[in-house]
Amino acid sequence: MRRLRAASLALVVMALAGPAAAQSCGAALPDRVSGPLVLMTDFGLKDGAVSEVRGVAYSVSPTLLVTDLTHEVPAGDIWTGAYWLYQTAPYWRAPTVFVAVVDPGVGTSRKSLVVRTCPGRFYVLPDNGLITLIADTEGVDEVRQIDETRNRLKGSEESNTFFGRDVFGYVGARLASGTITWSEVGPLVAKANLVRLNYTPAQVIGQKIQGNIPVLDVQYGNVWSNIPKDFLKQISIRDGDLVDVRIFKGDRQVDQVTAPFVTTFGSVPVGQPLVYVNSLLKVSVALNQGDYAKVRGVASGPVWRIEVSKH
Repeated sequence: MRRLRAASLALVVMALAGPAAAQSCGAALPDRVSGPLVLMTDFGLKDGAVSEVRGVAYSVSPTLLVTDLTHEVPAGDIWTGAYWLYQTAPYWRAPTVFVAVVDPGVGTSRKSLVVRTCPGRFYVLPDNGLITLIADTEGVDEVRQIDETRNRLKGSEESNTFFGRDVFGYVGARLASGTITWSEVGPLVAKANLVRLNYTPAQVIGQKIQGNIPVLDVQYGNVWSNIPKDFLKQISIRDGDLVDVRIFKGDRQVDQVTAPFVTTFGSVPVGQPLVYVNSLLKVSVALNQGDYAKVRGVASGPVWRIEVSKH
């Protein structure tokens, strides 16, 4: 983001957790790449900020494919940005370069990074936790800190509040177009020191599944979890079974419902609750033709937890 805001989300520094983050990437990846550039920011579209980033990219390479993930991440909401990045990235072939800018600490001592993951995708972003879910699912190959003495838009040196244009967009375009190599981005830094966001991983505990509510299906108010559909089989939940769902904010229970596990919204009457598997193959809760989150007072983020069990 272009303006300095106080970060509202607690950040932690820890070693990468989870099997994908810890694994070796195997085969060596190429030093020079050529691929599309995908932009994700919290800038919105009310002014020319996004167009400025695009203009910088095209000044680097007029033939570069530049497209958008979204520019409607809620202002300063690092967690939502991290999830939408994780949600979208698998559908872009390597070596796609993502520029992700949700940056409440813009201009401070936080690092400007490029992360290369095991599949060969690149993520140009601030070191503030945006990479958390990507790191846990794709695994991290290498991380470089951007050398801003060589990789910064000429004439922008006195600007400290628009790194999305002056550093991230510029470096992303140079990398995606093959103008610079991976090794020319800047020095390697330890991937174990990446800033991460805390969240509840999905896990089966006895006959109960616990997980996180990372985001809502914003258009419809459906409640999405991070619980993989295969976890349901581990506690013997099949199509048509009744499922008990409890939702918590921190340690406080906010909602409890019993609903059938079904494959389509139309499997239950209008206005009735259901448990289903969303497009990311994660367990979710909804009202048929209704806004579950609004009606039941549910939101999302690292502090929101969900428990699922067979009725």
